[in-house]
Amino acid sequence: MSTADRWLLPDGIEEVLPPQARGVEQLRRHLLDDFDRWGYDFVIPPALEYLDSLLTGTARDLDLQTFKVTDQLSGRLMGLSADTTPQTARIDAHSWAQEGVSRLCYCRTVFHAKAASILAGRTPTQIGAELYGEAGSSADIEIISLMLNALQQAGLQNLHLDLGHVGIFKAFSEKAQLSSEAEEELFALLKVKCATDLDAWAEQYLLDAKLNHAFKAFVRLQGGIEVLDQVDQQLSTVIPEVSAIIEHLKQVCQTIATRYQVPMYFDFTDLRGYNYHTGLVFAAYVPGYGDAVAQGGRYNETGAVFGRARPATGFSADLKVLAQLGRFATAHADIVKAPAPYGQPQEQQLLDLIAELRANGKRVEVQLSGEMPASNARIEFKSDQWQLIESN
Repeated sequence: MSTADRWLLPDGIEEVLPPQARGVEQLRRHLLDDFDRWGYDFVIPPALEYLDSLLTGTARDLDLQTFKVTDQLSGRLMGLSADTTPQTARIDAHSWAQEGVSRLCYCRTVFHAKAASILAGRTPTQIGAELYGEAGSSADIEIISLMLNALQQAGLQNLHLDLGHVGIFKAFSEKAQLSSEAEEELFALLKVKCATDLDAWAEQYLLDAKLNHAFKAFVRLQGGIEVLDQVDQQLSTVIPEVSAIIEHLKQVCQTIATRYQVPMYFDFTDLRGYNYHTGLVFAAYVPGYGDAVAQGGRYNETGAVFGRARPATGFSADLKVLAQLGRFATAHADIVKAPAPYGQPQEQQLLDLIAELRANGKRVEVQLSGEMPASNARIEFKSDQWQLIESN
């Protein structure tokens, strides 16, 4: 690399400069304080740990996203954390195993070997919360409410919520006794959502007429909350587990709709995180941004590999994206200009005044050399004492 190019950063790696960095940091403090008021305890998992622990119980996608290095002390493979959720599951299961419901939150940089989407960077500042120990709808309602509240606190406008439930597809796959090859082919088709290709897949793999008919109807059922009854009618006679799942979704979504008045869209063929999530999944969007601004869902099985299987649900977001898209009001402190104290008359009094102003939240900038520039707020020596002079 030439000297002229040494300032360049790798693709997908960005730095945050003033004044945007001030806004990101103030939003971080505001949201973590809000999580604390909801009862969520702050944790700081390590950025680097052994790979077999870091990726235990997670999907293959996270493995591909993880930077891997060799520990020179032990010779074992280590990884840079690409997602905080599995680490908080380990904390809940092993490091800080509390009885009953446990609420944890975090905010830290994670590292992606490949960006998660075309709009994403490779070092997102991941902020989120996880709730352990409660399997009922009340936990899903709380975590979705916390997410929507955080997005509103960040100043995001016109939110809408996409929801699904991987349990329906898992029950369908088990009923149809799909091979891993058939599942993988179906996943690929669902990503492009071509109805003709999906029908052809069904003709090849679903020989049972009732299951074939239910599947073709199911992949076409997306829309508002009214879709829930249609999914129940189309699938429950073939897959009985669907009725309980739909009832659970109704309880959650009716409560959320009352509290937040956000438009909701249901798509049960969106299987992101299928190998990781175990139930209700959700994502929040805003107009004009082609990716989720926050997302989450249930992952009840993750803690089992650490010796403590617990119901779990949570969400996460990129703090830098929230700061970019939201209208969070950043507080800008007025700068007080002060002369360099050293060699000044009554030097200690000047130092005391500077310390007092800073303790009261003022931003005091000491002029290290030369004349002090004009300012609306400055410290001057008048009438044998140092004084704060403010002008309109």
